[in-house]
Amino acid sequence: MSKPLRFLLFSSLYPSSVRPGHGIFVETRLRELLGASDVQAKVIAPVPWFYSSDPKHGVHGLMAATPRREQWHGIDVLHPRYPLPPKVGMHIAPLSLALGAVPAVRRLLAEGFDFDLIDAHYFYPDGVAAGLLAQWFGKPFVVTARGSDLNLIANYPLPRRMMQWAARRSHGVIGVSQALADILSGWGLDASQVHTMRNGVDLQRFSPVPPAQARQRLGLDGGPILISVGHLVELKGHHLAIEALAALSDQHPAARLLIVGDGTERSRLEALARDLGLTGRVRFAGAVPNQELAVWYSAADLLILASSREGWANVLLESMACGTPVVATRVGGNAEVVACHTAGRLIEAREAASIAEAASSLLGSPPDRMDVRRYAEQFSWQATSAAQLDLFRRAAGRSNFTLQNV
Repeated sequence: MSKPLRFLLFSSLYPSSVRPGHGIFVETRLRELLGASDVQAKVIAPVPWFYSSDPKHGVHGLMAATPRREQWHGIDVLHPRYPLPPKVGMHIAPLSLALGAVPAVRRLLAEGFDFDLIDAHYFYPDGVAAGLLAQWFGKPFVVTARGSDLNLIANYPLPRRMMQWAARRSHGVIGVSQALADILSGWGLDASQVHTMRNGVDLQRFSPVPPAQARQRLGLDGGPILISVGHLVELKGHHLAIEALAALSDQHPAARLLIVGDGTERSRLEALARDLGLTGRVRFAGAVPNQELAVWYSAADLLILASSREGWANVLLESMACGTPVVATRVGGNAEVVACHTAGRLIEAREAASIAEAASSLLGSPPDRMDVRRYAEQFSWQATSAAQLDLFRRAAGRSNFTLQNV
């Protein structure tokens, strides 16, 4: 009996015991694939070197505190360090990342994990570094684009050239939305090399909780309740959600907004809520573990995602899987997720007035929450896992492994 196909997942976007929510979407795709097939995987998730794990250094301290190797949710994960100096770091990151990972790759090979291919996530610097590692170790590799790597970083000439170098040498490139796959196709790649593999949603983790029960658990009453989920950074548009709440005040004076997430913009967002007289109506929940988010989505009447750019916004599917419709900007793959009024509303202009108008429309004529759930159920992981396995099989020159549960 032949050995199962083995692959090495390579990405700096992967959770750890000290940053459990970091890159969870990469881990989820891996777990779904492992659960549906007889393939084997190990993970190399490099971490930028930092001199101190003191909590006063924030995220840099967490990076320094990351274990060099750990079992995370039953998967063997190595976290080698690599230098990322200021100013020049962006341009040398692929080489630095690859060189830092070489000892970890050698260790896995010495331990008998002779992997068949490299599965890289995020095109820059990770995908470029994976291309170097594949070249040095004589392995095929594939790269998944996830959003800002193509929508933002590819606008810089040197990183763009390096990404195109990696794409041409890969055995397949993946966009998590058709919009990202279209960008990759525009690089002149052969059509057979470009694949669209959308993220699915964990329909067990994200399932509806009766709204009244969810609100009771969170200490909420009344309504309507809006929610905005994501890192507290400008591109996620939490400030627009706050401004939209103010614009809704005439029609819905009791409406409130839950902001779930943490980040550098928190103090500015809190100041904005104060300035608009909304302090008592905006609740900053901070970071919430992924496994607890279903209660927060279920408590809300609608989700607002006012991003300026997106690849494939997992929060949209998570919210809809809990029965909560969405209002989202028409960017990236959002139109592929919100494809009918049962799912919610897309807005053309990224502004508070448009968000408020769409929210008012949803609040005035809300879809049945179970219909929203049924809509989300079409986004299972089965098709993505099957497509991954087919691509991996062809990249590795193997034909003797199949999905077990599809």
